[in-house]
Amino acid sequence: MTAPVFRLPGAPVPAAPRDAKAQQPWTSSPQQPGVPGADAAGAPALPDRAPRTVDEVLADTQVESVLDELDTELVGLQPVKQKVRELAALLVIDRLRAAHGLGTGTPSLHMCFTGNPGTGKTTVAQRMATILHRLGHVRTGHLVSVTRDDLVGQYIGHTAPKTKEVLRRAMGGVLFIDEAYYLYRPENERDYGAEAIEILLQVMENHRDDLVVILAGYPDRMQTFFQSNPGLSSRIAHHIDFPDYDPPDLLQIADRMLDAERYRFGPGAREAFAHYVSLRREQPHFANARSVRNALERARLRQASRLFAERHAVLDEAALATLTVADFAASRVFRQAAPESATLPGASPCR
Repeated sequence: MTAPVFRLPGAPVPAAPRDAKAQQPWTSSPQQPGVPGADAAGAPALPDRAPRTVDEVLADTQVESVLDELDTELVGLQPVKQKVRELAALLVIDRLRAAHGLGTGTPSLHMCFTGNPGTGKTTVAQRMATILHRLGHVRTGHLVSVTRDDLVGQYIGHTAPKTKEVLRRAMGGVLFIDEAYYLYRPENERDYGAEAIEILLQVMENHRDDLVVILAGYPDRMQTFFQSNPGLSSRIAHHIDFPDYDPPDLLQIADRMLDAERYRFGPGAREAFAHYVSLRREQPHFANARSVRNALERARLRQASRLFAERHAVLDEAALATLTVADFAASRVFRQAAPESATLPGASPCR
């Protein structure tokens, strides 16, 4: 591995050559990837008895509990969950190999998450950071989430300090760059995104044992982005596609959101919301779980206005916790739909 052009403050320094007499005073003891506590020679500091089975590694790291949380927390997304489990399996086996003295190079774990908004990319990135930390691939397991504005400056000499500061904060964990394709704007000759990409490339290569970068965005735009930046594409080993949720999954997400806030659907309201979802999915800018949350927030607003108007009514727990058909029927989604599509089950056409 070639030495980095620059060194980020707080980042581990590459180990000196094997025949070096002593370390430089500014270096830290190198750590073998996947095995916390490696000594200066790169040999793992093993417990009294090295783990011999996958179960022993899982028990030691508690990684399986994170995978279980991902299963229960996220609705659907089975292909995504399977890919996360495959990556966890790779790191578990690498840990066993290292514990038994088998050569294990530092795997490239930089990733690309593609999918529409509201499909759980940030949540999965957070869980991935925890998994990487527990299996010893990164030091802290924190997630730093940024966009172009956090990395690219507006004038000469502004981009490098911004990008290096973000990388410094992310070192030891995971850097999540949302809508990463906005870093590259070839139509603007005075754009400084290319400088941020150049710095990012160097760090992704030279510090891949202490930083994982996840690029995220729309599938078609990310494909164009990689075609225009082959050096970046070659450093991304794992691509995970996040599919849109289907209507049953979106209803299950709504049920969970309402339960978390101690609300519930009243008679016929869940069917009304299901009809809302079927219409909203066909309209522009649908954002999956994010759109579901927004729709429920607006329904809560209509419920509050409805109850507020009943000034002298005694409002019991059921009234305060129930969203009715009327709270959804007032949505403009129904008004904008064709008359035959806008009719709620068991109701007259919306006007």
